[in-house]
Amino acid sequence: MGRLDGKVALITGGASGLGKATGALMAAEGAVVVLSDLRDDVGEDVAREIGGRCSYLGLDTTDESRWEQVCETVLERHGRLDILLNGAGVGSSGVSLADMDLATWRVCLAVNLDGVFLGCKHGIRAMRATGGSIINISSILGVTGHTGAANYCASKGGVRLLTKAAALDCADLSPRIRVNSIHPGFIDTPMVASAIQRRGPEFRHYIERSVPFGELGQPEDIAEGVVYLASDAARFVTGSELVIDGGFLAR
Repeated sequence: MGRLDGKVALITGGASGLGKATGALMAAEGAVVVLSDLRDDVGEDVAREIGGRCSYLGLDTTDESRWEQVCETVLERHGRLDILLNGAGVGSSGVSLADMDLATWRVCLAVNLDGVFLGCKHGIRAMRATGGSIINISSILGVTGHTGAANYCASKGGVRLLTKAAALDCADLSPRIRVNSIHPGFIDTPMVASAIQRRGPEFRHYIERSVPFGELGQPEDIAEGVVYLASDAARFVTGSELVIDGGFLAR
């Protein structure tokens, strides 16, 4: 039997990177998967590629009314929501704090933190009758700082502590709702590829020197962690941080 047999999952940022890889693995493990993203054409193609009981719904994670509509649609179509992966996000600006304009700051915080807040809020409401697991994608840069990434670090640090607060809010609910965060390191995704392109080949060299394993991780490495936290094997895990970074934070 699959690790997620009979479960219904909603994934934000599902059109590429970590979300796409997680959607494929969840479907292979028996889940009904609903992908969401801003890029409808790409998201629909990915849902068809994964196949089976995978579908797609457009979602701007900063739009609360759309969150309400998407959760309502999932419940109408599938009768329940067991798993929510808050995976949608944007990368760092690559500029120093002193040179960052307020609009750049706010866009990053809106998508990376406000979007996760709204996901948790409406995910909890959708799961109250059946229980479930919410997994929030933070980052190693939600634990430690980095140059040129003040907005990103602030947003991902916020996700880290929002997760813990949400887990405590849900701890006495029955059925049980668990809330955990995953902290990826440098993973071979379009977001990291864009940062390497923007900062130049020396940034890739920095990553390879800084990660004890000496390489970028793969999206499937994160997907495995998400599936664990989503599964019944993690029934006693909540408010936790799962770091998947090739040893970066162990230095």
